[in-house]
Amino acid sequence: MQTGHRLSAAAIREARAAQPQTRERDFAATLGITEAEYVAAYCGISAARVSADINALLPQLTALGTVMALTRNESAVHEKIGVYDKARTGERASVVLGEIDLRIFPARWVHGFAVEKKGEDGEVRHSLQFFDAHGEAVHKIHLRPESDLAAYRALVERIRTEDQSAGIAEIAPRAASAAGKTRQPASREELRSRWEAMTDLHQFFGILRSLELTRLEAFDMAGEDLAWRVANGSIGELMQRMGGSDMPIMCFVGNEGCIQIHTGPVAAIKEMGPWINVLDPTFHLHLRLDHIRQAWVVRKPSKDGHVTSVEAYDGEGRLIIQFCGKRHEGEGERADWRALAESLARLPTSNAA
Repeated sequence: MQTGHRLSAAAIREARAAQPQTRERDFAATLGITEAEYVAAYCGISAARVSADINALLPQLTALGTVMALTRNESAVHEKIGVYDKARTGERASVVLGEIDLRIFPARWVHGFAVEKKGEDGEVRHSLQFFDAHGEAVHKIHLRPESDLAAYRALVERIRTEDQSAGIAEIAPRAASAAGKTRQPASREELRSRWEAMTDLHQFFGILRSLELTRLEAFDMAGEDLAWRVANGSIGELMQRMGGSDMPIMCFVGNEGCIQIHTGPVAAIKEMGPWINVLDPTFHLHLRLDHIRQAWVVRKPSKDGHVTSVEAYDGEGRLIIQFCGKRHEGEGERADWRALAESLARLPTSNAA
């Protein structure tokens, strides 16, 4: 989000007092500010600025015990209850591989806050919230009743920054879209050759980068044996059919700074207005079906055979959510997942609605 003018922290708090029930993210949008600017307006009141150095923070999170990890984008919210453990840090990418499963891109973590919020029951909720340079939420950690509050308070004291002034000095504007820029188009033959030669799923990102293709451009170009469109409503159908099936799946939701993954079956599926939700004991997912503008089934080769994913994209071509079957390195894809994904009705690649 880009802001046309900057509101003072006091002005933000005053406006909030008049709209106390609106969700923070929605409230910020009504003011034309980012969520990070909203949170920063309460520094010294109910928020404290903390370091956003996630690689330094990751090893310290296990001490909090069981918490709720939240990663979202504009169209999907992924909430997972568990413990932060099995962390591996790296300059370009870090991972958490335990009950909470994350792929982290540390350079995107710019603003951090420890936040206190009084709930409707009068209880104070504690969280750590992290944002990118554009003021968009990257990841949030919410304490639960069973979390170690003393460990949380000690952690906040260790990572609290010297600057506790309200507000954010600068929100970086987003770069202009690459749409409409002229570039030498990649050839379909080269794309297919490199795609079919993949032995590891992670090689796909390097192929896109070197050929200067977006995911959707690659899907359109590759051919229907590798990627094909399905109806946008197929995502809701897929979730309903997964619900209660005991089929272990993987569900990925992410943004530029963090991808969060659930692995296992899903059971309680409930549609509420434009949202479809998973409401299981340790996993909640909230997905805006009306934001989906394209849905694809995609096959990617690996040394264990091809792997099938079902992916949903918004009107700007951004990946909203991705599903695949649970698998381990050295194992082939589950036959039941592949059959489910391939049973979704295909749309023509060209002129698809």
